[in-house]
Amino acid sequence: MYKVLSMSSRIRVPPNYFGSDVKKSIIKSIQESYEGYLTQSQELLLCLVDIKNVGDGVIIPGDGAIYYGCDFEMLSYAPEIHEVVEGTITEIAEFGAFAKTGPIEGLIHQSQVMDDYVTYSKSKTLLGRSTKRALKIGDKIRARVIAANLKTLQTAKIGLTMRQPGLGTLKWLEEEHANVKKVSKKPEKDGEKKK
Repeated sequence: MYKVLSMSSRIRVPPNYFGSDVKKSIIKSIQESYEGYLTQSQELLLCLVDIKNVGDGVIIPGDGAIYYGCDFEMLSYAPEIHEVVEGTITEIAEFGAFAKTGPIEGLIHQSQVMDDYVTYSKSKTLLGRSTKRALKIGDKIRARVIAANLKTLQTAKIGLTMRQPGLGTLKWLEEEHANVKKVSKKPEKDGEKKK
């Protein structure tokens, strides 16, 4: 889930930013220090949204930088269990598929791709035995988050499933929707009157 976090911190503006507009220098410093950072509450900070307040600058002896007390807002992302996400398949392996769902990649284990026996083909495709459905690189998907571990950015892991109703590739979902429409429009038998 995406959120806007309100934050307060002392922002270090290095000497090479002196001479520029103070607010622009603070923006650059926040972007360098915070974007891509994982918070203690396991939220990935994506980008600066707004700077609300800038205090007076303070110089610390022995450091050539100026520190500004600053209130600002950052856009963050933290996947939540049971959250439905959309993404694109980026890689397929024998054990499952990887999908880019916003800023983080998630794994759809082979057992979570569909309600069918799934096999891996050498053309980097996961195939359903009965349904003949195929999952390939570039497919747009809708999945549900079933596991999330963001203790560190390097080991961030998200587990996804597509086995529940309303989940799968967008193509599969369109096919299911078309089939439901066909079933709901039953042809009239000869001699029957509409009520």
